[in-house]
Parts: sequence; structure tokens; C-alpha cells
Amino acid sequence: MDLEILIPALFVLIVGTIIFLTIYFSKKAVVKRKLKKAVDRKISEFISGDIAKVVGTVEFVGEPLIAPLSGRPCAYYYVLVEELISTGKSSHWHKMIEREVGGKFVIRDGRYRACISTDSSVKSYILMDRKYSSGFMNNPTENLELFLKKHGQSAEGLLGLNRKLRYKEGILEKDECIAVMGRGEWKTATSIQYPESLGKLLVITGADNEPVYMSDDPDTVKTTYPGF
Repeated sequence: MDLEILIPALFVLIVGTIIFLTIYFSKKAVVKRKLKKAVDRKISEFISGDIAKVVGTVEFVGEPLIAPLSGRPCAYYYVLVEELISTGKSSHWHKMIEREVGGKFVIRDGRYRACISTDSSVKSYILMDRKYSSGFMNNPTENLELFLKKHGQSAEGLLGLNRKLRYKEGILEKDECIAVMGRGEWKTATSIQYPESLGKLLVITGADNEPVYMSDDPDTVKTTYPGF
């Protein structure tokens, strides 16, 4: 094959492979793939030690968190702030701040409830439903500015000019349907510092050296049984 054809073809193949692998192994893709392929089970049908996916609605336990950008009450939030960096003829978005915070909440399925163990790491994909921006002739809101300052950043760059920033926020709110996958074990609520009124809870932990997987993406909350 002519080198003039072979070299561009190899370049396209390599770039295409890199793009495919980047997407395939992204957090979003991994979490969705794990949850969509998982065996799903009603919370009431779990036996301690089972590894499966549960689907239910979010209930706050105690005071909810407040999402830092939108001010919404929530059980969990994920925030990403990026800056547009220009280098000559090209530009790219650079991650400045990434924050993922979970509060105390349960997942309810009928009369039964589950919670995520505080000792487990969580790998989540939360839909980013609030987006903001700031830059030239576009000052950040008070909430955005407070969030930047809290994390040692500023909306302004050299000469006091606004940096080109974009902000994304996703939350788990009350009554939202979510999917969670891991190993379940039944425990009394009081044994894990939850209110006695909750009775017994299915406590979900990571299984086989993996994290707990969680998402509110509609593709992941589909089940093989009716009800959701």
C-alpha cells in the first residue's frame, strides 16, 4: 500500500482507538454498563450476602444537603468546574474543581429501605441538570463565586479579567428514582446510627474489591419486575 495512504489511515485508526477507549472506560460508561448488566432484585427479596442492583426512591434522613451552585436540597451532589484553556490554535476544557458529596439518605422500595454503607467507596454517574458559565462580560452569580472561593479559586484571572469558566451540577433529590449495586446485608437501623423508626435496613457495600455503583440515569433504573 502507498505510504501516502497508509500513514493517514494509521493515524485515523490510532486516534479513533484512543477516542473509543476514552469513552468506553469513562466513569459514565463504566457505571451505566455495570448497572445495566447487573441482576436486579427487590429490596424485600434480598438475602444477606446477595450481590445485585436495587432500584428505589430517595428519602432524606435528617437534614438534607444543600447543592452549592443551585441551592437545592438534596441527598447527594456532584459539581464540576472547568476552565477553557487556549494554547495557540487549539483550546480545551481543563478541570478546575470536582466535588462529589453524599449525605444521609435511604433508598425506598415499597415498605423496605436500603442505604449505602459509609465505609464503602461509591462510583456514581449523576445527571448534570444545572449548567452555568462565566467569562468576558458575564460575571458569576453569588453562589458560583462563593463556591470558587471555598475551593481556593477565583473567577478572575490576570489583569482582573474574568476567566472563561463553565459549571455543572447534578443532584439526587427527594423522591428521585435511582439504581444502586453492591453487596447487601440486613442490619438494624440503630446499629449503623440511623433512626430506630427505620427498623431494619439493607446496607449496601462494595462487592469483590469494587465500589458501590449508583446512578439516576433512566437507562439504569429499568428493572425486570414491575413497579419502576
